[in-house]
Amino acid sequence: MKRFHVHLSVGDFEKSVHFYNALFGVPPTVQHEDYAKWMLEDPRVNFAISQRGHAPGLDHLGVQVDSEQELQAATGAQREAGLAVLDEGATICCYAQSEKGWVQDPQGIAWESFVTLGESTTYGVERIARTNASGGCCAPAAPR
Repeated sequence: MKRFHVHLSVGDFEKSVHFYNALFGVPPTVQHEDYAKWMLEDPRVNFAISQRGHAPGLDHLGVQVDSEQELQAATGAQREAGLAVLDEGATICCYAQSEKGWVQDPQGIAWESFVTLGESTTYGVERIARTNASGGCCAPAAPR
């Protein structure tokens, strides 16, 4: 089953965690000093915030799938539709081990299709090396 993913960059991390705890009615599923994630069932969304030194606002969007086979099907369908997919493969990002594929929408917003394979004790590759046109913390520059 698919899960919608939203990742926001925030200016005041503690105030943001407090706000989203109140909004969603539950604490984060994962929380570090610079990152928090709520895995909500209603609505079914993976909602994440981070404070990694870049401008507050939309970081990137995505669709989380449950298996590597679903990821291959999703990125395959994107390719068939003519989208330029960047297969990132195995990576560590947002304190998780994952496999990912990336596309950019016509506005330049990064969209990831991904499967989470496990947890990580580190955030992952630093943003400077992976910044894309939309300013995403995780997304590498996607081909146009």
